[in-house]
Amino acid sequence: MIRVLVFLVFLAFVALGAAWLADHPGEVVLTWQDYRISTPLSVAVAALVAVVTALIIAWSVVRFIFKLPDLVTIASRARRRARGFAAVSRGMVAVGSGDPVAARRHAGDAERLLGREPLTLLLKAQAAQISGDRAAAEAAFNDMLEEPETRVLGLRGLFVEARRKGDLVAARAHATKAVELAPSVGWANEAVLEFQSAERNWRGALKTLERRAALRLIDRAEARRQRAVLLTADAMDRAETEPEAALAAVREAVKLAPDLVPAAVLAGRLLARAGKYRKAAKILEAAWVRLPHPDIAAAYVEMRSGDSARDRLARAETLARLAPDAAESRLMLAKAALDAREFARAREALAPLIAERPTLRTCVLMADIEEAEHGETGAVRAWLARASRAPRDPAWLADGVISDTWSPVSPVTGRLDAFVWGTPSEQIAHQHRETQDGHQSDEVLGDGDERPVAEALPEIAPPVKDEPAAKPAAARGEIIETRAEPAPAAAAEPAEEPRIPAAPAPAPTPAPAAPAPTSAPAAEAAAAPARAEPAPAPSRPAEKAPLPPPAIPVPQYVMEAAKGRGQRGEPAGGDESASRHPRPASPVIFPISRPPDDPGPVSAEDEGAPVRRIVT
Repeated sequence: MIRVLVFLVFLAFVALGAAWLADHPGEVVLTWQDYRISTPLSVAVAALVAVVTALIIAWSVVRFIFKLPDLVTIASRARRRARGFAAVSRGMVAVGSGDPVAARRHAGDAERLLGREPLTLLLKAQAAQISGDRAAAEAAFNDMLEEPETRVLGLRGLFVEARRKGDLVAARAHATKAVELAPSVGWANEAVLEFQSAERNWRGALKTLERRAALRLIDRAEARRQRAVLLTADAMDRAETEPEAALAAVREAVKLAPDLVPAAVLAGRLLARAGKYRKAAKILEAAWVRLPHPDIAAAYVEMRSGDSARDRLARAETLARLAPDAAESRLMLAKAALDAREFARAREALAPLIAERPTLRTCVLMADIEEAEHGETGAVRAWLARASRAPRDPAWLADGVISDTWSPVSPVTGRLDAFVWGTPSEQIAHQHRETQDGHQSDEVLGDGDERPVAEALPEIAPPVKDEPAAKPAAARGEIIETRAEPAPAAAAEPAEEPRIPAAPAPAPTPAPAAPAPTSAPAAEAAAAPARAEPAPAPSRPAEKAPLPPPAIPVPQYVMEAAKGRGQRGEPAGGDESASRHPRPASPVIFPISRPPDDPGPVSAEDEGAPVRRIVT
């Protein structure tokens, strides 16, 4: 618009000048020696304008001729750069699509056409990375360090390569240098924070966290949470040497993150150690309402050292009233009742959990109750066997790692505040159990084979009982034998030849087993006189190969509960019964016919039943 206005103003001045010349005619006379030239003023002005225009055009032509080589060079360079950037674009597309051959080709074209451009170096490094050429990638990143505008980018590339090789010293040096060059770089600040946390330099990590929060690299809520985690970790390290400083740090952590269970537990224990039981109870109760956790329960119940078991039970009942429907409340009550030897109260607390699918801790606790009340019985072994394949209890989870204790950083990635409280997934456990990655396979627990224990034990048929015959049997003059045969087991050796077997082993409960149907000839001959004779005991079957251990290792508290109980026992009757029926003891049958929490004693009546021989 401005150019149009300027042009219109120029035309107006030209028109005014032409009109003025027309109103004031005159002559222009040029005299040189004997020559005299005269012309009208308008013609002289027109000639002057034409000469000036011609001179300008001539000068432009001469200038263009002299600048033509430079113009040709500039045009060639522009075309070369255009081709180079086109190669960079195609190379980036190849890198994104995962084509290493095309990426290397376009990276070479871009380097040849553009030289040491930042984008060329980046494409070269990325092409080397997807091709697996780590040396070429590091060389490209080192080239970036020579240019100020690509120095931070080169440091990040070297940092990634160093971590990939496991050179944490070099990785930390690159991240620290990047923070010095560009304090607002997020990846470098996060890496420095992770390294400081891995070295347990909690105070240095707090300073790094404050810098990240000041630069708004993380939001305020996340900054408060991470600060609480770092304060808790610092307090855990100083709890024994500097209890007062540790208590101050952990109380600040509780204020910043009231739902952080380790902070509340540590604060409660430190306050209880200092004799401030009311403050400790207040912190633990507030944390229990937010998340019932076994660590909170242990700290609350054991708050006052020297209390009797009944005092601990009363304290457990007080805490359980804050979350009466929580599973942890029932487990806490059952454990406290067991310590107080109130077995009925312990069973009552666990009854709702047993009605559903009991977890590992529930099964182990039931085994402890059975052992404390009745001693070593089949029920104890039944509960321990059930615990080996029970669902996992909630645990601390981080990057595929399942841990019984909380840690401020992940042992796999070094990420801060990585552990969360949750139930391990069987699918995730199996995936991590099968992986070959070194930093995961050693830490992940899996459920493994869920084959029931009953499949590993020989099946024992119930005793055969005589039934009333439907019709009289015909005299055939033959001996009819009825016997109970165990179902074939995979690990058992085949029987030698048919013989009269021993009486079937008794079930571990007083309840009679379901009768097995008799054969047709036996039914027909039931009315004939029969004579019962004890059958000789068969030879002991070959021992089975031991079962492979479960894929999920049993936690330490399960091993402690099972320690001293010995291997799986073989129930046997009294001395008198054993003298009447000498034979090897029978293994425990799973599933048992009575409720698993009360299998009952093995009666002498169920020790065995003789095989009947019916003679017609």
